[in-house]
Amino acid sequence: MDGRGRSRVVLSVVGARPNFMKLAPLARQLAQWRGAEHVIVHTGQHYDWEMSEAFLQDLGMPRPDYNLAVGSASHAQQTAAIMQRLEPICVRVQPDIVLVYGDVNSTLAAALVAAKLGISVGHVEAGLRSRDWSMPEEINRVVTDRLSDLLFIPSRDAGDNLCAEGVPSERVHFVGNVMIDSLVALLPAVRRRNGRNRHALGDGPYIVVTLHRPANVDDPATLQELLVTLSELSEERQVLFPVHPRTRARLHGLNWQPPNNALVLLEPVSYIDMLSLVMGSELVITDSGGLQEESSFLGIPCLTVRPNTERPITCKVGTNRLVAAQRAAIRDAAHEVWGRRCDPAPVIERWDGRAAERIVVVLREGAWAGSCHT
Repeated sequence: MDGRGRSRVVLSVVGARPNFMKLAPLARQLAQWRGAEHVIVHTGQHYDWEMSEAFLQDLGMPRPDYNLAVGSASHAQQTAAIMQRLEPICVRVQPDIVLVYGDVNSTLAAALVAAKLGISVGHVEAGLRSRDWSMPEEINRVVTDRLSDLLFIPSRDAGDNLCAEGVPSERVHFVGNVMIDSLVALLPAVRRRNGRNRHALGDGPYIVVTLHRPANVDDPATLQELLVTLSELSEERQVLFPVHPRTRARLHGLNWQPPNNALVLLEPVSYIDMLSLVMGSELVITDSGGLQEESSFLGIPCLTVRPNTERPITCKVGTNRLVAAQRAAIRDAAHEVWGRRCDPAPVIERWDGRAAERIVVVLREGAWAGSCHT
């Protein structure tokens, strides 16, 4: 309750696949806070079944109270559409705080709307930096953090970034990684799912691949290089490749088909299915942010096909390694880590399944109320 005896209203804005995994544990914790009302807005930034609705089922989340249904568009069009459709909801609901998650366009759009309406902003997964301004996500991260009153960071290096940018320390809260909260909560279901049996993989080792970043899939030469690399690796290991819709369109444009039965293209899989596949794999090759974290927590070697990462702790403490989008670099790195799963997995500070609890403690203390952008 606030000082007037009114329930605190927390409004969460999500729009893309990773956002749901970050919201789910927090939604469960907020449901236990009797003095709060939690309103969920789904922007519809990712709108196909596998990228949103299926995750609500896997994560045991309530359906959103609002769906803005913005769909895909250019960055400017999508951000503008979210802002136009979210503003009247904020005016109607009058939240005490708007929580935004990660680094997608929905994150930035919601932070802008709230800040301009004088509503406090809380950024879940704040402070991450790749320092690569060619990535739209980096722009979203930096601007969102500048607008936020509460910055919930997943690791100490994120706090160092914010300190270097002049963010007051009282706004920064080291809570841990909410993505890991979801993983921990679902581990029993993941183990029961048994991705190896589900996809008839037999007893041999296999690799899990995800690729969707524009730098990797939009340039035909780079994508061809990666496809040749995967084809070569499939001569040594089975390769499972759940294909993102963006990547599927690029493969169709190249008229490319797998060269053998060991390189298997899958439709996008649910979160539990993906975790089950990763848990049983020998290696992950990805350009995703979340998989860098999840593979580190599970002790699975990971090659991230990017020149940089906003999650350097996964390279310093975890199992992650950056590699160039080049055949020799990926092949040589893969050969180095064959059979080198970490058991036990690395321990990363506060990646313990309790980040959402820590966030709600901060929200309940309520010291942020009325301090918007001072």
